[in-house]
Amino acid sequence: MAATGNKSVLFVCLGNICRSPIAEAVFRKMATDTGVVDQWVIDSGATSDWNTGSLPDNRGLACLRKYGIETSHKARQVTKDDFMSFEYILCMDESNLSDLKRKANSVKNCRAKIELLGSYDPQNQLIIKDPYYGSDEDFEKVYEQCLRCCKAFLEKNS
Repeated sequence: MAATGNKSVLFVCLGNICRSPIAEAVFRKMATDTGVVDQWVIDSGATSDWNTGSLPDNRGLACLRKYGIETSHKARQVTKDDFMSFEYILCMDESNLSDLKRKANSVKNCRAKIELLGSYDPQNQLIIKDPYYGSDEDFEKVYEQCLRCCKAFLEKNS
């Protein structure tokens, strides 16, 4: 199938080194496994500029590797263009949501639907907590939440 690129999703968290690159990698693998990756533009970004250019947190990478998922993503900050080019911007918590909505208000042609990734969770865990100051188990929990939410999101959009 030809790449149409008609669907797009940007996963966002505070620093783009823990939650959003995990969600991006999980969703990319899911889309690849179901044969629809050519129909999607998939990326992740940060509301802050703290980690721009950095690789994801080693604990997050180790968690992904455990499930056979690789990523070479480098952290980047969300840009004004993202609000015009992405169909969905899915973020991890209320703080990300308010930051993104505030930024979206300054973009004339905002077409992105800005939502919590957790709004797709069949277990209704709305917030995906930042595991940065936590343990390996916290990264595992983020992975499991992303897995559930990404699966539901992909099913709704395929």
